[in-house]
Amino acid sequence: MKHLAIALLIALSAFTLACGGYGSSQTAAPPTAGTMPTIATLAPGSTTHGDAAFVLTVTGTNYSATAVINFGGVAQTTNQVSATQLTATIAAADIANAGTVPVTVTDPAVAGTGPYGGGGTLAETSGPMTFTVN
Repeated sequence: MKHLAIALLIALSAFTLACGGYGSSQTAAPPTAGTMPTIATLAPGSTTHGDAAFVLTVTGTNYSATAVINFGGVAQTTNQVSATQLTATIAAADIANAGTVPVTVTDPAVAGTGPYGGGGTLAETSGPMTFTVN
């Protein structure tokens, strides 16, 4: 029995050392930059305050399947039409007052699958395009 315990202790020690030990300096790889989405056009480009809810179509480039339209800094429920087109329904409450509203598109971060959970990509947000509420 004593020999079995010694053999198990040696095996466990070897495994621990092979994996980097308890004081391992192994770290997760940092995430890399994601693909930057861009906005080319908004349709419609404006609306009138007090109007009913409407569907905003954003056309541009580099839209992932999980890309999100941000209207006035608030993420909207977004549908991907293609890698270059997204749509979202903008609520009437969001256009209740006249003014300008920044519209951006965010491609969310992708979790890493590398050793120690590292890798993946960072979230990237397009530059803003102005939507006008008359």
